[in-house]
Amino acid sequence: MTTQEVADRFNELAQTGQWDVIQNELFADNAVSIEPANSPGMKTVEGMEAIREKGKKFGEMVEEMHGGYTNAPTVAGNHFALGMGMDVTMKGMGRMKMDEIAVYEVKDGKIVKEQFFY
Repeated sequence: MTTQEVADRFNELAQTGQWDVIQNELFADNAVSIEPANSPGMKTVEGMEAIREKGKKFGEMVEEMHGGYTNAPTVAGNHFALGMGMDVTMKGMGRMKMDEIAVYEVKDGKIVKEQFFY
């Protein structure tokens, strides 16, 4: 798949919250997930097992999900970027809105890197 095709499929699945399908279908086994240095509780990891575990740990911190969004991606070369966010109640932290920019790098038809800015 081209970067545009990966971005389009990502967007299609994200609109219905199919994050597991995104990871299983679109990510390379050796993908890297990069969080900002000041990220509370989240860290940079490598490999799909570690990325899935990171997602599981985040899910365990969520008390209630009230809603979320993912904007249409913008493609440039072998990268695409999109805005995303959620309205969530985190355990012990209360309800908050979280917004971020996510940038994805595609190589050989698979996502090899995701990086979050918030």
